Amino acid sequence: MTGTAAPVLLGVRHHGPGSARAVRAALDRCRPAAVLIEGPPEADALVPLAAEEDMRPPVALLAHVAGEPGRAAFWPFAAFSPEWVALRWALAHDVPVRFIDLPAAHTLALGEEARPGPGAGTGPDVGTGPGPEAVPGPAEDASPRTDPLAVLAGAAGYDDPEAWWEDVVEHRRGEGDALAPFEAVAEAMGELRSALGEEGGTAHAGRDAVREAHMRLKLREARREFGDAVAVVCGAWHVPALAERRTVTADRQALKGLPKAKVEIGWVPWTHRRLSRHSGYGAGVTSPGWYGHLFRSPDRPVERWMTDVARLLRAEGHPVSSAHVIEAVRLAETLAVMRGRPLAGLTETVDAIRAVMCDGSDVPLALVRDRLVVGDVLGEVPDAAPASPLQRDLDRQRRTLRLKPEAAARDCEFDLRKDTDAARSRLLHRLRLLGVDWGEPLPSRGGLGTFREGWRLCWEPELSVRIAEAGAWGTTVEGAATAKAESLAREATALAGITDLAERCLLAGLPDALPVVMRALADRAALDSDAGHLARALPALVRSVRYGDVRRTDTAALAEVAAGLAERVFVGLPAACAGLDTDAAAEMRGHVDAVHQAVALLAEPADAVAAPAAAPPGLRDRWAAVLKVLAERDGLPGGIRGRAARLLLDDGRLTHERAARLMGLALSVGSPPAEAAAWIEGFVGSGGSGGMLLVHDEGLLDLVDGWLTGVPSESFTGVLPLLRRTFSAFEPGVRRTLGERIRRGGPGAGPKSPDHGAAPGFGPGLDPERAAAVLPTLRLLLGAEAVPEPEAAQTEAAQTEAVRTGVGGVLA
Repeated sequence: MTGTAAPVLLGVRHHGPGSARAVRAALDRCRPAAVLIEGPPEADALVPLAAEEDMRPPVALLAHVAGEPGRAAFWPFAAFSPEWVALRWALAHDVPVRFIDLPAAHTLALGEEARPGPGAGTGPDVGTGPGPEAVPGPAEDASPRTDPLAVLAGAAGYDDPEAWWEDVVEHRRGEGDALAPFEAVAEAMGELRSALGEEGGTAHAGRDAVREAHMRLKLREARREFGDAVAVVCGAWHVPALAERRTVTADRQALKGLPKAKVEIGWVPWTHRRLSRHSGYGAGVTSPGWYGHLFRSPDRPVERWMTDVARLLRAEGHPVSSAHVIEAVRLAETLAVMRGRPLAGLTETVDAIRAVMCDGSDVPLALVRDRLVVGDVLGEVPDAAPASPLQRDLDRQRRTLRLKPEAAARDCEFDLRKDTDAARSRLLHRLRLLGVDWGEPLPSRGGLGTFREGWRLCWEPELSVRIAEAGAWGTTVEGAATAKAESLAREATALAGITDLAERCLLAGLPDALPVVMRALADRAALDSDAGHLARALPALVRSVRYGDVRRTDTAALAEVAAGLAERVFVGLPAACAGLDTDAAAEMRGHVDAVHQAVALLAEPADAVAAPAAAPPGLRDRWAAVLKVLAERDGLPGGIRGRAARLLLDDGRLTHERAARLMGLALSVGSPPAEAAAWIEGFVGSGGSGGMLLVHDEGLLDLVDGWLTGVPSESFTGVLPLLRRTFSAFEPGVRRTLGERIRRGGPGAGPKSPDHGAAPGFGPGLDPERAAAVLPTLRLLLGAEAVPEPEAAQTEAAQTEAVRTGVGGVLA
C-alpha cells in the first residue's frame, strides 16, 4: 500500500455520498491488496453478484433464520453508500473483498432485527426490522445513543446536524490528501468516545464491544493473508476501537458463548423510501433522493436539481418554465451566501422551490419532497442471485404477465375477460392469500359485478420476507396458496371466515382447495344456529356464486350451500332480532341490508351475467315475507322495523298507504321518542336516499313533521343526535328542499291552486327578484344580446319572461 505501514481505516457515514466519493478517492490512492467492509461474513459468497449488469442499487442483503423467515435482518446498500462503492471498486480492480461484522448467525440468534452499524452520526446501531412481524430488539435498544453527528455539529455552532454534514463533507470537492478527511473523522470519533463513553450514551457498549471484537479478529486474519495492505470501510464510530490494540484472547473471550442460528442469505431489491430515516430505519438518511442526486451530479448539482424539480412539476400540471429554474437557482445560491454556507444545500433549494416554483404553497412542495427528496427508486437483483423456488416461480410468472415491481404506488385495472388480465388477477389474489400484499384491490369504476377489477400495486422490500415465509407452503405460487387455503379452512372457527375464504379461493383460481373449503363450510354451517353468524356469512358466499364464472369457475356446489344458508337465515332472523340493545340492533340492521342484497343477487334472472344455475324458485317471495314480519312485529327494535318497511317499499311490495300507516303507528303518541327516532333512521337513513322519498311523498313528510313537533321538550334532547345523524346523510339540495317545504307551511298547509301547476310545497310561480339574479350569468352563456339586462325589464312580468326565455334557450 502506497505510503502506509498499517491498514487504512476508512470511517464513513452509511449512505453518505460525500463519504462514498471520499472512499473511492482513498482506494484509488492506496490501492489496497484487500478490502474489508462492515457487513455479515455469510455474504462473502454473494459478492461477485454485485458486478452483474442486472444488479442495480438500492439493494439489500437479506438474512433469515432457516425455517423461520420471520426472524430476518436487512443490510441495505444504495448507489451512494460508501460500502457499495468500496465493493464495486474492489470487484472492478480484482481485489478480494471480505465482510467483517458480527455474523448474521449470531445477530439473529441474539434477536437483533436490523442492520448493524449506524456510521458517524446516524443514531442507534439498529434500525427497523424487516416488517411488522419483526421481533423487537433487546430492551436496551429502546434508549437511543447520543448522536455523534449532532455533538460535532453543536461544537461547530450548527443547530442542524444535516446542514453541518453537508457543509464539511458533501460540499467538499476532493481537494488535498484523500486520506485527510478520514484521519480527521477518526480523531473526532476518538474524542467523542472518550467524552461520551464507549457506549455512546446508552447501554450499547456490550453489543458494540462484541461486534468490534469480531471486526478486529477478521482484520488480523486479513493482515496475515494480505499483509498490511488492507483497507477497512466501516462506520466511523468503530474506527477508534479497530485501531486500539487488544489481545486476541480478549477478543475471542468477548465472542465466547454467543448463541448461533442457521441462516440463509441473499440479495433482494430495496427502495430509497426505506432508506429514509422517516421509515424508521435507524441508519437511514433524511433525504436519500437528494443524496443520490449529489452522488450522480458532482458538477452543477443545484442547476440539475432544479431542472429535475421543474420537470416533475410540469408533468403534474404546474406552470413551471425555464425562467423559474433560473430564478430558483439564483435564489438558492443567494440564500447560501446569506447563511454563510459554502454551497446551496437541501434547505436552500427547498426554500427556493417553495418561493419560486410553488408560489409559496406547501402542496406542490410535498410532491417534490415525496418524489425527489426521498424518491421511489426500486433496485433490481440479477436472476443468478440465490432465491427460493417460490421466489423463482413468482419471478417467472411476473415476467410472463409483464407485471413489473415498482416502489411507487400505481393504480391499474384488469379486464377479466382477457386471459392475461385474468391471470394477473389470479396471481395477485394468490399472493394476498399467502400474505404477500403486492396489490390492494380497489373498487371498480364499473360498479359491482362488472368484468373489471381495480388494483393498487406497490412493491415493498418486506415482501421478500413474506415470500420467504410463504415458501413453507409450497414451491409454486399456486401450490403454496392452495396449501395455505386448505390449512385455513381446517382451522377456521367462524362461518363468516370460511365463506370469505371460499370467495378468496374463487378469486385466486384455486379449484383444488375448494373441495376442502366446501366441506368445512358445510360442516360449520350445519353446526352454527346463530342467525347473526349466518347472515354475516351469506353475502360473501353469494358474491362467490354470482360472479364466480367470470373466472370460468364452476359454482354449482356453492349455489346449493348459499341457498340452504339463506333458508336458515329466513327462519331464524325474526327471533334473532328480538331483545337487542341499541348497538346490537344497529349491527343486525346492517345484516338485514346485506342479506337483502345477497338475496337479490342469488335470485337474479337466468339471463343475467353469471347468474347461478341453481337459483331456488320463490326465494325473493320468502324473503319478502320475512321482511313483512320484521316490519309489523311489535317489540322489535325501531331501526330494524323501519328498515324492513323501507326495503319492502323499495321493492314495490309495500304500498305508500301501508308505509304511511306503519310510520304513523311507529310515531304515535304511545311510542317512546327514542324508538320512534330509531324507526325514522332505519326508514330514511340508509345512504341518504330516504330524503328524496320525503321530498316526493307529502304524507310521509307530514307524518315526520307532525311527530317531530310533538316530541316533548324533555325527550327532544335525547332523540336529537339520532335525528341529526339521520338527516345529515341527505344531500344538501334535499335538505334545502325539505327545509323550504317546512318553512312554507309543510306539505299539508293549505290547498293547492289547480291553475299554477307548482310542485307541492312551493309557491305559485317564479320569484321575480330572485329569478332576475341569474340574468347576468345567462347573458354570459348566451351572448350579450340573448338576454336583456335586468334594468331593461321594467316590470315584474318582463323580468319573469326574460328568465323563462333564457332558460328555454339553454335547454334547447
